[in-house]
Amino acid sequence: MKILVLNCGSSSIKFQLIETDEQKRRQGNESRLAKGSVQKIGSAEAQIDFQAQGQKKISHTQPIYEHTTGIENILQRLVEPEKGVIKDVEEIEAVGHRVVHGGEYFSRSTIINREVEKGIRDCIELAPLHNPPNLWGYQATREVLPSVPQVAVFDTAFHQTMTPSAYIYGLPYCLYERYKIRRYGFHGTSHRYVLLRLAKILARPVKELDVITCHLGNGCSIASIKGGQSVDTSMGFTPLEGLVMGTRCGDIDPALVPFILEREDLRLEEVNNMLNKHSGLIGISGLSNDMRTLEDASKEGDQKAALAIDIFAYRVQKYIGAYLAGMNGADAIVFTAGIGENSPMVRERVCKNMDALGVEFDSRENARLQGKEGCISRESSPVKVFVIPTDEELLIARDTYQCVTEKSG
Repeated sequence: MKILVLNCGSSSIKFQLIETDEQKRRQGNESRLAKGSVQKIGSAEAQIDFQAQGQKKISHTQPIYEHTTGIENILQRLVEPEKGVIKDVEEIEAVGHRVVHGGEYFSRSTIINREVEKGIRDCIELAPLHNPPNLWGYQATREVLPSVPQVAVFDTAFHQTMTPSAYIYGLPYCLYERYKIRRYGFHGTSHRYVLLRLAKILARPVKELDVITCHLGNGCSIASIKGGQSVDTSMGFTPLEGLVMGTRCGDIDPALVPFILEREDLRLEEVNNMLNKHSGLIGISGLSNDMRTLEDASKEGDQKAALAIDIFAYRVQKYIGAYLAGMNGADAIVFTAGIGENSPMVRERVCKNMDALGVEFDSRENARLQGKEGCISRESSPVKVFVIPTDEELLIARDTYQCVTEKSG
């Protein structure tokens, strides 16, 4: 089955065309036929990037003013003579969409119908920046491929197994009843992918695994997974809570908001913008939200860059410690996403002083692994530590295949 995977933002569409079936899923050898993106939608100079499997990336610009035209352009690239990867768009048998927020409505991926579309729309107040473009992508694809089943894969769904003791805030309970103010968690597709991959590596059933997964990129979150189910996660009602991130502050004293409002004479919108876009690594360092830049600057003696790295690593270490306590230990810790996969320095800062918690870190193996899968703990370590590159698009394709075949079967 050829599945088009879409991740639609307000002015962008990222896509992959993945071929899978039951045998390919079991063996883990799905084919990634093509990938690319459409950026700057809404302008006369939208950029289209397209890369067929085994070929060089092709880029060009053209006017694209809305998502339907962007989807049409993607389909044209896929069937283009010589440069395309399929002969006809009818070869696309399903479309999988990344949807950021499913609220309490959705605890698993599902085929989109009117009821599901309404549920996604009802969650817009919980994710006003993300759910609308996710819906635009679905609606645009429905226009272009009206007979093809479409599946929503939710970032929040994996964390719907949390209990009230983990997701209810220490606020008046009526606020949860009225507005569904609670911890939702995000990056669920990534956390679930590396959990499933770890089960394959260890040759153990997912339901037997207690794991702490660390998705460390520009956005960061940690999940505590017991018996294969998410029991806690660092992001909360919004993606702002938890770890220090590229541009987000993570956990702060909530009393700081009115304090800053008064002292800096800012509007609430400006403070919200500061917490989400001008804090975290870039706010502390004053230099960059890119960990690679900060590592280079730190080596050159930049003290604020070094401080940003120290704070980032300490916050990760602190959350891991809390989750180890909450689960009474774990089988493994997994690092994934841009920083988690590619920064041996950060991984070492996090893990090197966790012997008392059962982590026996292997600095040599850690230094060797950059962007590759492998174990970075000693063989004798009670808690194993792994680096596993995430693949959210592949998991979306697998979920889409499963939803479509379950319905047809």
